[in-house]
Amino acid sequence: MQVVDRKSSATDMVSDADHAAEAVVVEVLARERPDDGLLGEEGSSAVGSSGRRWVVDPLDGTTNYLFGIPQWAVSVALEEGDEGGVVGVVFDPVRDELFAAARGEGAALNGGRISLRDPAPLEQSPVATGFSYEPAVRAAQAETLRTVLPRVRDVRRAGAASLDLAWLAAGRLDGYYERGLQPWDWAAGRLLVTEAGGEVSELDGDPPGLAAARPELLPGLLELVDAPAQPPVGD
Repeated sequence: MQVVDRKSSATDMVSDADHAAEAVVVEVLARERPDDGLLGEEGSSAVGSSGRRWVVDPLDGTTNYLFGIPQWAVSVALEEGDEGGVVGVVFDPVRDELFAAARGEGAALNGGRISLRDPAPLEQSPVATGFSYEPAVRAAQAETLRTVLPRVRDVRRAGAASLDLAWLAAGRLDGYYERGLQPWDWAAGRLLVTEAGGEVSELDGDPPGLAAARPELLPGLLELVDAPAQPPVGD
């Protein structure tokens, strides 16, 4: 039986599996990389002396996990100073798929090289996104979706940002955008995308966000989603 608690809202859940998975990762890193810093979604934090930091999402897609939807993953990234990601790994245990990237060395799926698909026009491109657990922010995101949906092939919302980005890197999607997540949601995935030939752009506004696609497609995607998301008047 899963022990479940709430985080930012009544629908933003955390389970004992999240805490257990993070504890395992933290134990390994403390033993193998004691001089590195650490930032974990479930509260693990350490200031290192090496200039490097591990960013860990022990269970991305907790709601899917708790409801038996097979779309969740473990995401681990290593960052160095202001240069960003050095290594990024997203593991999908349901499908036994390990997405991995190292700066300057490309991206791989279970050891085989991956890359983004050759670009189609935006109107023929499947795009992934996600939604906040905060009702007011969700309402604003729905308005953005009204703009995006008629202008792309379709929109996918699977519920795990790390897998959305990994699937983009593997050529299963053509674009991704989302607002309101945290560094651990994107740290590994954005390196996968850039090492697979894609480009990532941060979205300004409140809440901030991220968009990713092939360089040829990204400007058009940004035109659709780059307006700052604002809560509806009165909320």
